[in-house]
Amino acid sequence: MTIFPHDQFAKQYLEELLSSIGEVKAPREVRGEVRQIDVWFSPQPQLQGNPEELGLLGSLATTSALFEPYRNPVTPDEIDSCLLKLLEVKGEMKREANRNKTRIYMDDYPKLWILTPTASQNILNGFKATLDEENWCSGIYFLGEYFRTAIVVIHQLPKTPETLWLRILGRGKVQSQAIDELEALPKDNIHRENALLLLADLLSNIEANPDKDPEDRELIMRLSPLFSQRLEEATQSGRQEERREMLESLLVFRFGQLDNQLEVIIQQIMELPKEDFNRTILQLNSLSRDELLARFGGEK
Repeated sequence: MTIFPHDQFAKQYLEELLSSIGEVKAPREVRGEVRQIDVWFSPQPQLQGNPEELGLLGSLATTSALFEPYRNPVTPDEIDSCLLKLLEVKGEMKREANRNKTRIYMDDYPKLWILTPTASQNILNGFKATLDEENWCSGIYFLGEYFRTAIVVIHQLPKTPETLWLRILGRGKVQSQAIDELEALPKDNIHRENALLLLADLLSNIEANPDKDPEDRELIMRLSPLFSQRLEEATQSGRQEERREMLESLLVFRFGQLDNQLEVIIQQIMELPKEDFNRTILQLNSLSRDELLARFGGEK
């Protein structure tokens, strides 16, 4: 998939949530024609994260898995491409098992979860994708057992806390309602804070995108007051520590880690007047490291 703001958000979002319960590689190349798996996940039980905190997403991540999120309704060709990736992964695993003279079983292969906001009944019928009402909620359509693949139709998922983390990847009203639910979570919920930081990154990216569609504009209108309110709360008297934590978190998300140069920039931004501080925070995700250093007089 070509990387657009929403696609990049979906990959980073899944990587962030799933990293608390396993190893995530996003993206991962497979052989054959150059193809990239959007999110490759392997559970790591020794990690401290609790899969139950992620609700339905945690249930999808109980085994090794490939996650392929789509912003627009998935097409038959895109489903074919996902299946090819899975088959190439299975081929790699078979060849490695042969080299090591070990046996591989069907349950050893990863599962493929195709995440799409909507899917037509014709597409579901064409791939013989059916519900498993005994074991799973509505909205999850499974292909034949040996395909180890399901199409998750986000807009058909029940509106419950268990599906929240997947509904964030929906569109329009479904996504907007999920953002409302996310905002209402306790402020000490680590997944809430990380998701809001990634949504701030998405807001900055779609604001900078000249090809915004009406839905993007609606999302900007939904997210802008949320982050303006957070900034206002953080800049109130006596909240310097919270302001600094917000700034540090944004820089870590943007550049991976803090170093001496960024520490100097943090101090300079903290000393800005409130209006300039707010403006800088909102622009932060659109600036490269070099641009940020140049603006605040640091050396590259």
